[in-house]
Amino acid sequence: MAYPAVAATIVVALLATAIGLYVLRRFERPMGTRFLENLKELDEVAVLLHPNPDPDAMATGIGVASLARQVGTDATVQYAGQVRHQENRAFQTVLELDIEQIDHVSDVAAEHVVLVDHNRPRGFAGSDSVLPFAVVDHHPGDGTGETFTDVRTDYGAASSIVAEYFENVGAKPVPSAKHASEVDAPYTVPSTVATGLLYGILTDTKRLTAGCSAADFDAAGFLYPGVDEDQLDRIANPAVSREVLELKARAIAGRDVRGPFAVSDVGRVSNVDAIPQAADELVQLEGVTAVVVLGERNGVVHLSGRSRDDRVHMGRTLDSAVSDVQDGSAGGHARMGGGQLSLHDGAIRTEFGESISREDLSDRLFESMSGEV
Repeated sequence: MAYPAVAATIVVALLATAIGLYVLRRFERPMGTRFLENLKELDEVAVLLHPNPDPDAMATGIGVASLARQVGTDATVQYAGQVRHQENRAFQTVLELDIEQIDHVSDVAAEHVVLVDHNRPRGFAGSDSVLPFAVVDHHPGDGTGETFTDVRTDYGAASSIVAEYFENVGAKPVPSAKHASEVDAPYTVPSTVATGLLYGILTDTKRLTAGCSAADFDAAGFLYPGVDEDQLDRIANPAVSREVLELKARAIAGRDVRGPFAVSDVGRVSNVDAIPQAADELVQLEGVTAVVVLGERNGVVHLSGRSRDDRVHMGRTLDSAVSDVQDGSAGGHARMGGGQLSLHDGAIRTEFGESISREDLSDRLFESMSGEV
């Protein structure tokens, strides 16, 4: 009489084991495989870059769009703000990128949205109402996608994550001299995408010298066969305007150095893209390990910081220095960060209405770099 009960127990146990193995295999599959399977289920997708996108954001966007199109999903790459800095504009121009500028949530091209190189929608009216379908990022943050989330803060570039997706699904990079049909692979990495992703890795890791992981080197090696070296050179060596060179000179001449740290207030500027370039220059000075450059344009003070000092996490440094400032925001990585402070009647003010002079702001930045805030 007990045999049917025993048999039923065995059947249930075997079924549970089979289901467990299936679930385990499903979640052990590479992230790129899972991401592509999710994309296959969609008719169309909007790939959103962060505001004022840099090469890593643009490359990640066109990489995700390429994967989507190869499984029959229409993809539109979009961004808020502007493509600034001569290097970023050269990246867009040389690679002839088809990316759309948006100002309002109604401009978003599809119901399903993939956020790349950031994990919370921002930069356009109504962005708070966007519920991302997927998030692919390497920045710290708690933003997630409804269906898919892949945030790897140990990677130096989001481009490395997308390059890994291509490798996960068996894609092969296509040299510029070849057509995709000539490559024996289920999926391909078009030369434009391979070139863009490699440059995205190089820019976000300072040419693979800072803030990178073994995965970034692996991704660069995987992409290399498809890279167009002429395009890469044209992107990396754009013409530099006289204005940028003059602002760099002002930043160096007007620097305030205290121990290993430097702050330089360059005053009013017409090109805010020159501020981070000045920070890149200033941090190279002998004896200086962390710097912040600030400049003002149209009632907003822009901050850009760089660190090659393990004691100074630049993103947290800037955030700490402006945490109580009205309409102030800042953040970033260990090696680089940025921020903006809106002026009120021409002055920086705390949340309590107290005025902060530019000299006071410089003192705050030094204190924050020193760990005193």
